[in-house]
Amino acid sequence: MRHHSYRISFLLLIAFQLKAQTYFPPAAPGNWDTLSPARFGWCNDKIDSLYALLARENTKAFILLKDGKIVLEQYFDGHTATSNWYWASAGKSLTATLVGIAKANGSLQLTDSSSKFLGTGWTSATPAQEGAITVWHQLTMTSGLDDAFGDPFCTADTCLRYLAPAGTRWAYHNGPYTLLDGVISGATGQTLNQFTNQRLKQATGMDGLFIPSGFNNVFYSTARSMARFGWLIYNRGWWNGQAVLNDSVYFNQMVNTSQPHNLSYGYLWWLNGKASYKLPGSQINIPGFMNPDAPADMIAAMGKNGQFINVVPSQGMVWIRMGDAPDNSPVPFLLQNKIWQYINNLQCGQGAAVAEHSRTQWNLYPQPASEVVFLQPLGQSHAASMPICYVLRDMRGRKLRHGKTEADQWPLRLEVGDLPVGSYLFEVQVNGRAVHSMPLFIVH
Repeated sequence: MRHHSYRISFLLLIAFQLKAQTYFPPAAPGNWDTLSPARFGWCNDKIDSLYALLARENTKAFILLKDGKIVLEQYFDGHTATSNWYWASAGKSLTATLVGIAKANGSLQLTDSSSKFLGTGWTSATPAQEGAITVWHQLTMTSGLDDAFGDPFCTADTCLRYLAPAGTRWAYHNGPYTLLDGVISGATGQTLNQFTNQRLKQATGMDGLFIPSGFNNVFYSTARSMARFGWLIYNRGWWNGQAVLNDSVYFNQMVNTSQPHNLSYGYLWWLNGKASYKLPGSQINIPGFMNPDAPADMIAAMGKNGQFINVVPSQGMVWIRMGDAPDNSPVPFLLQNKIWQYINNLQCGQGAAVAEHSRTQWNLYPQPASEVVFLQPLGQSHAASMPICYVLRDMRGRKLRHGKTEADQWPLRLEVGDLPVGSYLFEVQVNGRAVHSMPLFIVH
């Protein structure tokens, strides 16, 4: 028994040391290590094309990290590294993280009725209907309150009208979400900014502030602080050996499908690589990936006018974008996907093979798989006559299988019977870069 406990302690020590060895930028402004784009085979003309797109879309700031270090950083229209900008609904991801920190501290449970912290009568529903709404329902956008009634941003009780039992529908409803600020304050005994400063900003070196705006509290910060937050999420709530969000169960729930009504939504985070997604203001499930040109394991925070945080474990990548895009959508999916198209094209001399495979649609079947899985290019594509490399990864981005096909050897057959039940990522690679990634679900 003692030997077993020593072994567990040793493994925990190794895990801690691995986290500590990951690069984290120091708190001092300006001291952030960089990597040359040439290290990844990225061409200056392709980078210029990306920057030209960002400029056309009224971008203020763009930062791309690989392994925590800055590869691309560009500011536009007079914006600088010290300028503050609003996160809009990208700040929902920040709120979800703060709720997780409060839970890890024992200040709240997700099953707690929201009325425990907001008081009774925070909606116009009956006491029983209101009492059934929990912190979890606010996090997952499943409060059951009517998002089509009046101003969807309104947090007054008269605006929050019962429509359906909590948990039975998903709706992008800002009013109930915003009241999570009150839940955090009520649970912790601190103001939202006090709790953020003490539990998040001090550990990560972030700057920024929640500022009241209408019914909402909007977070403002520099672009590098937004990138710091993205790197914290990439590292699953750890920062330089310190567990900022010390609840791995909560973290996993936050970045995975949280409810059955919108598969592409976690705890206030958007998820790529799912079978379908819903748009704000709609109850229609749209088949396919939210962003077809982004990696399947991407999780995203998205806000009005194109405030983006994208976290991609399989590529060691985080990128953020701040700006004032003309797209007035509350979550500009199309602009985010367009940026990914340019990121995917950064490779020097990617040639016809990469371009062709980037355009090709692939079928990975059966889903879920148990013993064997097949890959097949769809339609009449020239890609079918080209060799590819493939990589199978776990959801942390670790390589489990890899290999190469020869031309015209379709379908590709891969044995997976020895892998544990769970979710995986399958990448199609050409010239060392992933041109397509797909989720793979394994059951036995």
